Amino acid sequence: MSADVKNDNQPYDDINITPMLDLAYVLLVTFIILTTAAVQGVRVQSPQTQAANNLSKPQIHAITITADGSVYLDAYPVTPDQLRSTLAQYKAANPNLPVVLKADAAAQYDKVMEVLEIAKHLDITEIGLVTKRAPVE
Repeated sequence: MSADVKNDNQPYDDINITPMLDLAYVLLVTFIILTTAAVQGVRVQSPQTQAANNLSKPQIHAITITADGSVYLDAYPVTPDQLRSTLAQYKAANPNLPVVLKADAAAQYDKVMEVLEIAKHLDITEIGLVTKRAPVE
């Protein structure tokens, strides 16, 4: 018998870690996707409506108005002037800029109108209003 031939009963000197690395990459990508999808911004209590399926639901930029009147743009607090300037920059980059307005049901109506006036002044016409489906009686 020659010395070059390995016996089948000898233990391996190395471990193939490629399948373990493939699994680690899949888990990493899954974690990144799930973490990104879990970020939803500022939570508000949306008003209910029967026409929830008929309203448009663009997901480009979200303006949120809380019950205490705070205004957020994509989960960042903004003043009306900051909102106007930031939306103007977005509008310059995308002339058909869709915006979602998500206001708490207890929010002051004048805050909602102020945000709508800013959008109208910037000629933003694609505005979706976020509501919650009312229970069927």
